[in-house]
Amino acid sequence: MKKKHLDIVPIGKIDDNLLQRLSVTIYHYFGYPCRVNEEWESPSYAYNPDRKQYYSTMILRELCGWVKNDSVRTIGVTNLDLYIPIFTFVFGEAQLGSHCAIISLARLKQEFYGLPPDNELFISRVEKEVIHELTHTFGLTHCGDVNCVMHASHTIGDTDIKSDQFCKFCNYKLISNLNELAET
Repeated sequence: MKKKHLDIVPIGKIDDNLLQRLSVTIYHYFGYPCRVNEEWESPSYAYNPDRKQYYSTMILRELCGWVKNDSVRTIGVTNLDLYIPIFTFVFGEAQLGSHCAIISLARLKQEFYGLPPDNELFISRVEKEVIHELTHTFGLTHCGDVNCVMHASHTIGDTDIKSDQFCKFCNYKLISNLNELAET
């Protein structure tokens, strides 16, 4: 069976307008229509009370176990603040070449930094992170070009500096990988 959809899974309450916008963005970059799935409850099993954060790898593992047969990829979207043990926080996580990714909206909001809301900037950040994490699932690693969407983001400034576009090398690699996937 050809896999024809990409699933978006809201983890906790996520604004419907944002999810619809991400559906359009994902289709534009990857060529797969999206299905927005039912909201998952907050994953209490992944909460670390000492850090007051959620361990993203545990959530990702659960998400990967849920993947639907006709889905080419699945991305979780949450407002929870995520971490992995070697970092203070992560904007998202994906395992290279896997079928799943997750992003956190928490630190993409200006309000997190004590600043007034900026919806346009927030949307830009979210789109970059969704593109970045999903591209990992299609086999691309981090890029050294600070303007490329595949450049690593260790701070919100890194996310703001990079564009939502791929450098020539990453664009070529992504197209090649998507074409290869379409042939299987």
